[in-house]
Amino acid sequence: MSELSDSELNALVSLLDDTDLEVKNHVRERIISLGTEIIPYLEKKWENSFNPEIQKEIEILVHDLQFSLVKRRLEEWKNSEDQDLLTGLWIINTYQYPDLEFEKLNAEMHQIYFDVWTAFRNDLEPYDQIRIINNVLFNTLRFGANTKNFHSPGNSMLSTVLDTKKGNPISLCAIYMLVAKKLGLPIYGVNLPNLFVLTYKTDELTFYVNAFNKGLVFSRKDIHNYLNHLKIEPKEEYFEPTDNLQIIMRSLRNLGNSFDKLGEAEKVDEIKEMLAILEP
Repeated sequence: MSELSDSELNALVSLLDDTDLEVKNHVRERIISLGTEIIPYLEKKWENSFNPEIQKEIEILVHDLQFSLVKRRLEEWKNSEDQDLLTGLWIINTYQYPDLEFEKLNAEMHQIYFDVWTAFRNDLEPYDQIRIINNVLFNTLRFGANTKNFHSPGNSMLSTVLDTKKGNPISLCAIYMLVAKKLGLPIYGVNLPNLFVLTYKTDELTFYVNAFNKGLVFSRKDIHNYLNHLKIEPKEEYFEPTDNLQIIMRSLRNLGNSFDKLGEAEKVDEIKEMLAILEP
């Protein structure tokens, strides 16, 4: 775990409530330098401690160590060749649930894919294939819009959405996209103002899908009408596929807005740090 012995680690932790701020800061820096491998030890020390001040300091240390890991993973994801969508969503998820394993999310998503695949047929027209996906996701599995708690941070946490079957536009679209990709369908995300949707796009055919409205299919003209209603000038990016980097960044912005509405300023600042890592 580290080059320090148990007795040396115990001595460091015991100094976390030192009244000398310089000593306390030096101890914090030394513990943080040991890396995330020390987290289980710190958690055990928290459980065995009867000193509220030390417990509080341990909580801050553990969070700082976990947050540094999230940022490192995000940096690695940004620099990866494929910027895998599920991996990006998992990294966001670990900001709130640091112990969540990627394999758990992957297994749950594979089960959803399997449920759709068993009903899916490759010989059908695209519109009929979309109807099958919609039926499984929104009727059989009962995924739907979280209209009651639209601004809940849980809407940006894939594990929570998979548990509750409720999400925001981008989390529901992400689930839809991940399933569609495994089925080999040309379905991509589209960034609209105040809404995230999907597009089925080939050289011969383009239409759009609103996963926040049970997979409602609509057209380019409908997007024009939507933008006119909002008094927003149409841009080509509102009609074309976006990439996984933009999807993850929008997910983070949604999460930041959720924390902002809850008055959690420190978390808002941390989300800004994560977004800064992803800026092109």
